[in-house]
Amino acid sequence: MLKKYLEVGKIVGTHGIRGELRVDPWCDSPEFLASFKTLYFDNGGEKLSVKSRPHKNITLIKINGVDTIEDAQLLRGKILYIDRDDAKLPEGRNFVQDLIGCRVVDADDNSVEYGTLSDVFKTGANDVYTVKSGEREYLIPAIDEVVVEKNVADGVILIRPMKGLFDDED
Repeated sequence: MLKKYLEVGKIVGTHGIRGELRVDPWCDSPEFLASFKTLYFDNGGEKLSVKSRPHKNITLIKINGVDTIEDAQLLRGKILYIDRDDAKLPEGRNFVQDLIGCRVVDADDNSVEYGTLSDVFKTGANDVYTVKSGEREYLIPAIDEVVVEKNVADGVILIRPMKGLFDDED
């Protein structure tokens, strides 16, 4: 079951004296986070009307009703959420939160399961998936030649691993 509300950033400080907040975006870019007019606290429990703008590697957010630096300081450390229905992702793109926990299975032999996707991190060229199998972790490049299909609804990622990605290969 896909989560309705997704974590998108953390309030890390204030900006100026009129209640603007500095947010560390946990999404592709500060611009993506700045595109939302409605954000949430408490996993969707509290709806917020916001105005946002990217600023270097952060997003500056002004929450309607937070008008002083004192009010803004009280929000430091809070996590911000978006409603999945408000986000428009390009075809073939997924939220990292949806990918984590998916089983990673061989695209050519469905009986071979490599493990569970435990993390995704960005490199300059492409994302890298961390696949955990027992106590072992494997790093899988998230490129078209390796990742054949991502089916987050079923919780499965099909891969065709390159030679040498898994120690037990010939």
